[in-house]
Amino acid sequence: MTTIEKAVALISTFANGDARLAASLLNAGYIQHNLAYGTGRDAFVAAVEALAKAPVKTTVDVVRAYEDGDKVFLQSVYNFAGAGEQVAFDVFRFDDEGKIIEHWDNLAKKAAPNPSGHTQIDGPVEAEEQDLTEANRELVKNFLYDVLQGNRPERTADYFNGDAYIQHNVAIADGLSGLGEALAAFAAQGIEMVYTTVHQVLANGNFVLAISEGTFGGRPTSYYDLWRVENGKIAEHWDVMETIAEPNDRANDNGKF
Repeated sequence: MTTIEKAVALISTFANGDARLAASLLNAGYIQHNLAYGTGRDAFVAAVEALAKAPVKTTVDVVRAYEDGDKVFLQSVYNFAGAGEQVAFDVFRFDDEGKIIEHWDNLAKKAAPNPSGHTQIDGPVEAEEQDLTEANRELVKNFLYDVLQGNRPERTADYFNGDAYIQHNVAIADGLSGLGEALAAFAAQGIEMVYTTVHQVLANGNFVLAISEGTFGGRPTSYYDLWRVENGKIAEHWDVMETIAEPNDRANDNGKF
């Protein structure tokens, strides 16, 4: 199997209950950054076995899957034992033997379409511009520094093709204008969206995923932002924001990032 196939096969064990397959795909020293789960291969296998015994079957729907070096990043929709649909980004790191050794993720409740009628998952799937992977990664890194981290906000318009920007955030409308209106509305409520640290920027062609840390309304927050680049400009955006669990509420000590 390719690394993408292995990553998809691993999360699919939540639905099919194949604990033996899960164990075969994981390094024994598997490092878990989802703070709601224990770390290690045995903890993952135990979760698969527990879901297999649940009265309501878990479902997993992989929407997007990309590879970047020793990592695979996925966008999926989960429904764990009938608890409700959640949109997720998963990142898996592979060791030299092709086993999955580390995992990061962000999950949020699946919501109704946003003000422009887009869902959290619709839109293009296939990565293009493979020869421009590094250029697109650099574009997003610069955007994160200049705009989201607030170092050069006057450059915001440079990253977009006018107002042609497709937005999948649940609360924001299309266009740079929609983003501005949403940020103004947040500010009116005393809510600040702050990006302090960028931990990973993964890319495959014209799809770039950034994993960042910051605060939203003063609460420690993990930001997963996926951008589609087109002709050197940011054209489309999907995201999942998740409040970071307090230390006393964590099932492992590996940290969110």
